[in-house]
Amino acid sequence: MSKSAELYRMATDEHICPFGLKSKDLLEREGYDVNDHLLSSREQTDKFKAKHNVETTPQTFIADKRIGGYDDLRDYFDKPKAGQQGTTYTPVIAIFAVAFLLSLAFSFAMGHGLISMKTVELFVALTMAVLAIQKLQDLFSFSNSFITYDLVAMKVVRYAYVYPFLEAFVGIGMIAGLPAYSIAPISLFIGGVGAVSVFKAVYIDKRELKCACVGGDSNVPLGFISLTENLFMIAAGIWMLAR
Repeated sequence: MSKSAELYRMATDEHICPFGLKSKDLLEREGYDVNDHLLSSREQTDKFKAKHNVETTPQTFIADKRIGGYDDLRDYFDKPKAGQQGTTYTPVIAIFAVAFLLSLAFSFAMGHGLISMKTVELFVALTMAVLAIQKLQDLFSFSNSFITYDLVAMKVVRYAYVYPFLEAFVGIGMIAGLPAYSIAPISLFIGGVGAVSVFKAVYIDKRELKCACVGGDSNVPLGFISLTENLFMIAAGIWMLAR
């Protein structure tokens, strides 16, 4: 005997509820035949909510019992809560992974083979460039987080607004092959200050902070990953001057 569910979701010319679509997808993946009722106007939606004494849509009914919205439906099927919960390293891992794959691809396309020193250079440069993009999306939010632990930014707040541009310049400069004297000192400075700042905040002061490395609104904890980013910049600066 097939299982069926009644789904009521908002779908107007101006707005299609994403949680309604996700509810429909979840029900179908769980083997339900979905009777999909579209609430095609604000008035129709308001009447539905008043009739069933609910504040939001979508609403799912199974066997004449109201289950509720998308989160309630996930609970009904014993699914974990949707979205990221608490602190996570996912944004940093995603950036590092894509930057690494891009460095392999570019190195191979340039005739250096998959693994070479050029691959390492490209990885560091691409990582810095992408991390800079993350910060530049919202400088105000980034600065609010950055000035809570960076030792220079604590004293000179405007440094927090300049930092992402410096990071981007170093990454782009490495890829462009600019002279070492024009980018290595910047890489050493921002990497050195960053490493000392993170080490002091996390390992000496024992503070639990969010890292601004992927932007100010992230839930990435300040710690080893943040320290690694800064050590990359220090290593890049030394390498550029030494070669």
